[in-house]
Amino acid sequence: MTASGNHRAPDRPAYVPYGRAPASVYAELGFKCGLEIHQQLTTVKKLFCRCPAGIYQDGDEFDAQLVRHMRPTLSELGEYDGTALMEFRTKKNITYRIKGETACTYDIDDTPPFPLNRDALRIAIEIALLLKTNIVGELHITRKQYLDGSIPTGFQRTGIVGIEGEIPLSEHPVRIIQLSVEEDSCREVSDVGHERVYTTDRLGMPLVETVTYPDMRTPAEAAEAAQYIRYLTRSTGKVNTGIGAARQDVNVSIEGGTRVEIKGVQHIRWLPRLTHNEAFRQSALLSIRDDLVSRVDDSADWSLRQLAVAVGDRLDPREPLRLPEGYGVVALALPAFGDVLARFTSPGRSFADELSDRLKVIACIEKPNMTFAGDDVPALGAEYWERLVAALGAESEDGVVLVWGPEADLQTAVETVDERCRWAFQGVPNETRKAMPDGTTIFERVLPGPDRMYPDTDSAPIGIDEEMIEEARSGLPDTEIHERLAALRAWGVPADAHTFILRNDLFAALREIVEASSLSPRFAGTLVGHVLRNACKGSPLAPDRVTWLVREVDSRGFAPDILKALIPLAVDDVDAPFDDLLARAGYEKHSVEDIVGRIAGLQEECAHLPSTDRRDWIMGQLRPLALGNLPLRRLAEQVEEALR
Repeated sequence: MTASGNHRAPDRPAYVPYGRAPASVYAELGFKCGLEIHQQLTTVKKLFCRCPAGIYQDGDEFDAQLVRHMRPTLSELGEYDGTALMEFRTKKNITYRIKGETACTYDIDDTPPFPLNRDALRIAIEIALLLKTNIVGELHITRKQYLDGSIPTGFQRTGIVGIEGEIPLSEHPVRIIQLSVEEDSCREVSDVGHERVYTTDRLGMPLVETVTYPDMRTPAEAAEAAQYIRYLTRSTGKVNTGIGAARQDVNVSIEGGTRVEIKGVQHIRWLPRLTHNEAFRQSALLSIRDDLVSRVDDSADWSLRQLAVAVGDRLDPREPLRLPEGYGVVALALPAFGDVLARFTSPGRSFADELSDRLKVIACIEKPNMTFAGDDVPALGAEYWERLVAALGAESEDGVVLVWGPEADLQTAVETVDERCRWAFQGVPNETRKAMPDGTTIFERVLPGPDRMYPDTDSAPIGIDEEMIEEARSGLPDTEIHERLAALRAWGVPADAHTFILRNDLFAALREIVEASSLSPRFAGTLVGHVLRNACKGSPLAPDRVTWLVREVDSRGFAPDILKALIPLAVDDVDAPFDDLLARAGYEKHSVEDIVGRIAGLQEECAHLPSTDRRDWIMGQLRPLALGNLPLRRLAEQVEEALR
């Protein structure tokens, strides 16, 4: 089985921590990235039924439960879907917790779909127009397979609204493949062992999915594109916000690798680190493949060896590992994998995690579920591993693994390890991975095949005529996102305020302030992007209160600095009149002459302080008097002049 060693693996870039990698590294890797952005729409009803949209239930509150199991069936071509086979092997019980207020018989696939929600379609057309896509003349509802159980039917109803669009990035445009309107899936409550639990409150809510080409060349571009699409959808004012309202899936590949989909990216700020680490994970897997190919003549002849460990056997590790009652243990010898198991794949993870992740998902054995010779398990010790190596007849270059779990799951566990090791000879397996907050990913399931969509015979086509398109066009925002970004830069609004303003669709409010008041655009931008952001952390967003305050302060001739004190008070109490807010802010009327005239006396009081501290001390004494009466910048100039 051992090869002659003439195979020379190509040089691959060594891992570089995120944040230290220049763009040239991604070019060397052949980095490519595409996005699938899901955004819930603000509608009263769900997409294919008349249940209310946007009413959420607690995971423990439900009126009924429904349990289903995944069973694969042959396609018209006489083939099984790989994802369906994988889910079938898990032997999962899929439980749906149903609350009558938010679900109906359509949600559980006992009733055909109602006609598509036309409000959702109108919003989808608006977003498709903003993405510069070509609107289809006829909307066809299709079924997209969803085989993880998150939709009781096993498929999601979806329809393409627009195709072939484009968004601008700072360096180059990104092409849009399509925008679809579709129904949302269930919310997962838990997934432990063979039990997976969902709630159906989110199921069927309308959303749009924006799919890009793999045009992003660096992780930073992935985040930039995702932000742009988020700003674009929110500029309509017709999409939901908050946790779970928008979700990002990202597809990553490198030269020699394959497309890997990272699902469940909860925050756009996670995207750069996730895509960076995935690129290097694929590079590490390709290096492992090259080494394995150089060691094994024919991977088709490769096979693992297994040894069942009986209770009480001298190789029985149950007591040191403290395994639960009813767990079995199997020892495996993996030829040529001796140094591969501990090989780095991403920060804090090795190739052994590739095995352990699949044991958790496919064999449904919760972690920890395995260890290997060379792993840090002091409870077993070197002498134990020596006995195990001898019992397996393992050679020095072989990997030796212990896998444990419920007896009924051990055979699936062995098959899972064997399958993943065989994949290592190919390089990077097609798979869906789950995003983790630390920037790494874990295996979630096999990537669905390309033929996962087929016509929905329950839904008639919907014509989209010019009248519908023009109606949608009339509701579009008057400025596009790239124009808003350009305006914010031209106004000098701090860059760290841009995200809050655009994410919350506050550009119109800011522009109104700039155009209708004497405030400088930069100061107005900080009021909206900094002061309002901090004020609304514990209160609802209230941009109208800010524009109202600006008008009041401007018309009454107050110094604009007082707005920084008034905005938090006005957001916290949306009914308080202006004069009450002034009193709460501690405002007192003082003339400019009175305030400036006190500087000389304060100079004498602080004469004992170091000269570098006198300005700040005097400003601290006069700031309450200057509030609303004298701009702080002018006061600072007066103090500095006096000190000179």
